[in-house]
Amino acid sequence: MPANFASTEAVQKLLDRASGLDADGGDPRLKAIMRDLLQATADIIVKHDISESEFWQAAKYLADGAGEIGLIIPGIGLEHFLDLYMDAKDAEAGLTGGTPRTIEGPLYVAGAPLVDGTTEVDLTSDPDDTDTLRMTGTVTGPDGEPVKGAILHVWHANSQGWYSHFDPTRDQTPFNNRRRIKLPADGRYAFRSKMPHGYSVPPGGATDLLMKALGRHGNRPAHVHFFVEAPGYRTLTTQINFGDDPFAADDFAFGTRDGLLPVPSREGDTAHIAFDFQLQRSRAMEEEGFSARRRTEA
Repeated sequence: MPANFASTEAVQKLLDRASGLDADGGDPRLKAIMRDLLQATADIIVKHDISESEFWQAAKYLADGAGEIGLIIPGIGLEHFLDLYMDAKDAEAGLTGGTPRTIEGPLYVAGAPLVDGTTEVDLTSDPDDTDTLRMTGTVTGPDGEPVKGAILHVWHANSQGWYSHFDPTRDQTPFNNRRRIKLPADGRYAFRSKMPHGYSVPPGGATDLLMKALGRHGNRPAHVHFFVEAPGYRTLTTQINFGDDPFAADDFAFGTRDGLLPVPSREGDTAHIAFDFQLQRSRAMEEEGFSARRRTEA
């Protein structure tokens, strides 16, 4: 089979028609993207001599694994690639500094209780026989100014590695270890919770099958997720991974980034992390919102 088979006239005409290039109407941007996607797929089929059976096995995997797509995408590095791409676009536009962004993951739940952050907030609603985590810090802008009107979204797993709303044991109350904290004008925050634990992808699930086929594991270190939003500033999506976790440098989801690996200061049954967030100013209203991904609602 010639290496350029996917570029032959018959195939090119097929891909043009399939992507709607010869049809009136439709979305021109979508047509261009679909055309490139089909071309890349055809090239891969030819390059690797993919058989009909292999193609339909892959299609079946995607169909069966649809429920874990939020794990598969970070697991194959695409969610981290989006972060790298946005970082590169920021650098090209002369936008530097601020807390690094990193992956959101699939386990955010909209509608967490909005609480006053003038005093220390307790995130944990359920009993959990493990150490206490305390986090403190400030939210500032690019010039070090306190950010007014900031809301800090926080969510993390419990000591068994389960998130509320996704816990198969059904032992957690809604919004356990989840809060939206309305920060005071000085931008300071403080919360306590029960220490989260790292976790693995569901054993035997679609993500686990793929990771094993690639010779990789599906483990994440202990971590805490954040959104930080405030009028006049770009919404930040980030998380901190515990720097002393065994998987801190080998996160299957590629969420670990320089500047996001604090090591807890441990004393007795309490661990403390001091972590400051720095936001970038927004250039347009849409930068103050959230990406248009599907999220769970309670």
